[in-house]
Amino acid sequence: MKILVVDDSPPMRQIVKNALRKIGYEDIIEASDGEEAYSLIDDVDILITDWNMPKLDGLSLIKKIRADKKYASLLIMMVTTEGGKSAIVDAIRAGANNYVVKPFTKDFLKQKVEQLVKMKK
Repeated sequence: MKILVVDDSPPMRQIVKNALRKIGYEDIIEASDGEEAYSLIDDVDILITDWNMPKLDGLSLIKKIRADKKYASLLIMMVTTEGGKSAIVDAIRAGANNYVVKPFTKDFLKQKVEQLVKMKK
């Protein structure tokens, strides 16, 4: 599984990548905003994106991806500080398959990623 981690914060990208590696995922690439991420998604199985980013935010990125049928099978998880019920509903309606509120534990991230992997099978 190839995973793309998108966050404008380099330390947060590193935290997510480290957690993914600890749970067994090695094929990880990263992007610092939604525009860069969109240019990298062709060979990606799972997209893990932040919400608040410059250029193209996470919600807009999800909407852009879901508007293109060739990315219909791309699994998307939003990992963000936006923890309100309306934010979660907005992300799911836009096409996110899963949602994690920061801060999170490695075990919680593992659980959420495994849920996505089961969707892929």
